Amino acid sequence: MTFRGHSRNSMQLFDRPGAGERAVLVHIATTFDAEDLAELEALALSAGAEPVAILEGSRRQPDPKFFIGKGKTEELAEMVSALEAELVLFNHALSPSQERNLERALGVRVVDRTGLILDIFAQRARSYEGKLQVELAQLHHTATRLVRGWTHLERQKGGIGLRGPGETQLESDRRLIGQRIRQIQQRLRKVEKQRAQGRNARKKADLPTVALVGYTNAGKSTLFNALTDARVYAADQLFATLDSTLRRIELGSHAAILADTVGFIRHLPHELVAAFRSTLQETMEAEVLLHVIDASSPQRQDNVEAVYAVLDELGIERQKVLEIYNKIDHLERQPRLERDENGRPQRVWLAARTGQGFDLLREALEDLLAAETVRAKVHLLPREGGVRARLFALGRVISDEVDPQGGWHMEVELPNRHKGVLDAIADFRVS
Repeated sequence: MTFRGHSRNSMQLFDRPGAGERAVLVHIATTFDAEDLAELEALALSAGAEPVAILEGSRRQPDPKFFIGKGKTEELAEMVSALEAELVLFNHALSPSQERNLERALGVRVVDRTGLILDIFAQRARSYEGKLQVELAQLHHTATRLVRGWTHLERQKGGIGLRGPGETQLESDRRLIGQRIRQIQQRLRKVEKQRAQGRNARKKADLPTVALVGYTNAGKSTLFNALTDARVYAADQLFATLDSTLRRIELGSHAAILADTVGFIRHLPHELVAAFRSTLQETMEAEVLLHVIDASSPQRQDNVEAVYAVLDELGIERQKVLEIYNKIDHLERQPRLERDENGRPQRVWLAARTGQGFDLLREALEDLLAAETVRAKVHLLPREGGVRARLFALGRVISDEVDPQGGWHMEVELPNRHKGVLDAIADFRVS
């Protein structure tokens, strides 16, 4: 992160320092905001900052000018000066005007919770798509904070002749940001087409997708590595991995594609949810979601609700979710598989680090994947060629024979969500 200085010509959004920066953390309890102070500390460390002090307090409502009020702002300024801090990190979303007012009063860079998370994402993105998605989110977030300056973007287009007569610096910056956003969106559309082609190929190969989701640092990547023998980076830090990874796994009579995705967090910035929507498409179209939960976390229930809030925003049905309570080795609990009143697997208690409970997880996945498909024999009339094409597109065709009248006798296997296609056929029976 670059938090030094306020020069309009510095590349403030994308530079990275060589060493950690001394940061004062600000956590104010309000009637509407329930952020966790320990999580702010973890975010700061993940971003590479060095927390030197914490300013805590409480307010009924945020102060419209400084968020924390004039008195607290003066106290914060003294703390920043005495400790020679280089930046202040807020555990809250600040308005652009609040951020600017605080920077003027404190004389150092001020970063709110959204900006901090965006910065961590910028550091962790490795793939071409991930970097584009993060930059797009950053551009949307800082579009309202143009007082910081964006003249470095001129280097991408050339400075001479770029500005029209009488155009202000702010108008020029806005135009440059708009051009860059459109450019990134165009590139992401191309990447999304490639992803869609990959998903279609997996559908034709009859490979269902099982996606890992969960609160950041719940152990998703550790579980992914254990199930697939992959070497995805896993560490005890927030957002250790961002880029989604796909691997084939064998589950007895079934094979599937396991997808590891970005971790969620409370109040995940909307800019990131929107930017990573294409990456999360793997999650949205998965047959089964493994919701990995840190069973040992004191904030376990809050974290669970935060994940479901994002899944709801993405329009994902909760009946597709199998809850995985990880890290039972920290609680000295035994692995177990819990089912609902209909015998459907609901949650598995395991330890990804030691492998305890993996047999129960595989049993649950086999049951769920078997229940996610329906096999049927159908007879189509010659005029139902369109229905036949849909069956090929949506499922797996096991057999396809032409009858003397020009129709077709077919045996197909479809995901349950497409069972409505069978209901529209007059002559079919479930195998």
